[in-house]
Amino acid sequence: MTGDTASIQVDLKEFVFDRVLDENALAHTLAVLGTLPSSSAPSVPLRAILRFERTSLSSTVASQLSSGILESTKKIGNTDIYSWFFAWLHKRDDFPDVKIYVICPATDVHVRKYTKQDVLMVHETPALYQSIVKPYILAFDPARTQWVQDILVGTAEASNILNASSDFLILPDMKWNTTNVSDLYLLAIYTHSDVHCMRDLRKKPHLEMLKNLRRDAWRVVQSKWGIGRGGVRMYIHYQPSYYHFHVHIVHTGHVGLHGMTVGQAHLLDDIIALLELDADNGSSILERMTLTYGLGTEHGLYKPMAAALAEVHDTD
Repeated sequence: MTGDTASIQVDLKEFVFDRVLDENALAHTLAVLGTLPSSSAPSVPLRAILRFERTSLSSTVASQLSSGILESTKKIGNTDIYSWFFAWLHKRDDFPDVKIYVICPATDVHVRKYTKQDVLMVHETPALYQSIVKPYILAFDPARTQWVQDILVGTAEASNILNASSDFLILPDMKWNTTNVSDLYLLAIYTHSDVHCMRDLRKKPHLEMLKNLRRDAWRVVQSKWGIGRGGVRMYIHYQPSYYHFHVHIVHTGHVGLHGMTVGQAHLLDDIIALLELDADNGSSILERMTLTYGLGTEHGLYKPMAAALAEVHDTD
């Protein structure tokens, strides 16, 4: 969050709807654009994005079906031994219906990110990385990662830190409700500024750091939730949504996430294996590789990358 954030007291009842940005029936999410008032200047509304996400049901729901957790049901149909219903649950403090993410004030970049868009598969060569992608990364607005800096310096989420070392912090991702273990989603944030993305990783000094991160993540999920080594996926996004290096730690039972898309999610184990094969000195194998991934039409890299690839295809 950026800009006038400090003056915002979010009251969702004051949200003024503008338009739907995206809806995803599979992920049970809806993103809408509108405005919220600023407490410092109520007459000047601030652009806001609300992202609604249906919460997952806890296993305790099943044991409470006979104790009145269902407010009402409506039979839709049946055939042979099968029947299906719509059902409404009683309001319960421990069973919220939806989780709402608020971005306010929302920038044009935020609006593009949450807008439904077509995807182009791009082949990012080392040359395209150097000429297009790296300058884009270096020009990335630092304000967009201020929330990361707040976590690193301890002014935000200090009580949620599960593991801290000189190289990284591990904490719950905001996508997780911290209740359903099968939906476990943690984030490991690198504490230094020398790695913006996966291509910056080197055998020296980063290989040992990545191994330590993996070891500590295993220890955290085992000690707190009894999850064994094979019970979580650890992966790195490319392109990531923000350019401060981080690793996603997700329960293997948590499937279907948008961020698990082939081409975007790179398993930490595979990255470690590649770096182990690399030479001790010189450019990294991750810098020398051609990477193929999907790029949304609203992404800031889409136009220059599409134009560059069109020129390449014209000469094929």
